[in-house]
Amino acid sequence: MNWLEIGQLDDIPPLGARTINTDNGNIAVFRTGEDEVFALDDRCPHKNGPLSQGIVHDRRVTCPLHNWVISLETGEAGGADMGCTRKYPAKVENGLVYISISKKGGNLEQPEEPIEAIL
Repeated sequence: MNWLEIGQLDDIPPLGARTINTDNGNIAVFRTGEDEVFALDDRCPHKNGPLSQGIVHDRRVTCPLHNWVISLETGEAGGADMGCTRKYPAKVENGLVYISISKKGGNLEQPEEPIEAIL
């Protein structure tokens, strides 16, 4: 798996998110209160609401549009809601955040074109 450095952990507020622009759309990178990081497509599976603008709690985010609760670990909607958004591997090493992304589908790998991080 190829990892792409996207910025420092401190660039993401605790219980918040930042977005990364890619050719395949925006990816939301979330930080929990325990400094864990998770990355999901920045689209709620319900009505494509911007998950990066939602409320992070535990290992979940609540969509700001219709209050769907999405697992940061799996990308799946919780409760009676059904749907899933794509997740990406993410990690923190020495205070730096890394994710692994691919073009469309297939194995996760670093894209050919660099991505612009908005952290």
